Amino acid sequence: MSLDALPPLRDALAEHGLLAKKAFGQHFLLDLNITRKIVRLAGLTPGDRVIEVGPGPGGLTRALLEASLRVTAIEKDQRFGPLLKDLAQATDPGTLTLVFADALSVEESVLMAGEPGHVVSNLPYNVGTALLIKWLTGPWMPASMTLMFQKEVAQRIVAPVNGQAYGRLAIIAQATCEAHTVMDVPARAFTPPPKVESAVVRLRPRTDRPSPGRLEALQRLTAAAFGQRRKMLRTSLKGMVGEPLIEAAGLDPAARAETVSVDGFLRLADAWIAAR
Repeated sequence: MSLDALPPLRDALAEHGLLAKKAFGQHFLLDLNITRKIVRLAGLTPGDRVIEVGPGPGGLTRALLEASLRVTAIEKDQRFGPLLKDLAQATDPGTLTLVFADALSVEESVLMAGEPGHVVSNLPYNVGTALLIKWLTGPWMPASMTLMFQKEVAQRIVAPVNGQAYGRLAIIAQATCEAHTVMDVPARAFTPPPKVESAVVRLRPRTDRPSPGRLEALQRLTAAAFGQRRKMLRTSLKGMVGEPLIEAAGLDPAARAETVSVDGFLRLADAWIAAR
């Protein structure tokens, strides 16, 4: 059997009586025109290794396999086993590896066996942000990420300083990666349609990615600063740093977190590390 010989996804779902589970944040992307475009936007080369989280019935998986990529699909919902195994049998041995597990708990470095790996996924809505933070902060860092999120989450990832959506997620994402929205996806493209629009974000690791210690400091400082986002830095960071340290980082103690750039928070992290 080849990929071309497989039944359409809607027919396969109907045959197995499969419906999306709200508890798993599932919304199926069955339009191959859209999934193929996502794969093109990922900019990968045939033979590259890719992790896909939450393949469900395998719409995006099919497009990845069509592009001659080596795919490791991580699926928590065992119901999709038969459909995904059909995909594996329709490709050369070793092209599609199936892992039935919670993606939050897997060790990607073990799955990749030391090879560089990319992530291309229509992420389950309920764990998308948690998975992104996991990959941004390591210890395993993807060679690139092309990820679909709720549009609101995508906006938080790429938000500029002083933007309405600017916060911890933007700072951590932009300190570690170059992040851009590359595609909007309407709700009607999904089965069942979600109540929100979606967007695809492309992330490529920065060459000057912060060290683990610097990144940990950045996470702690932004958690404190944005935990009281309307307060001045001198107040929100009072339990961690004093005004002299904020000034040493070239920041105004009276500034609010949403007005401080990524570089500003990195300088503050450096000052905090040096003072400890």
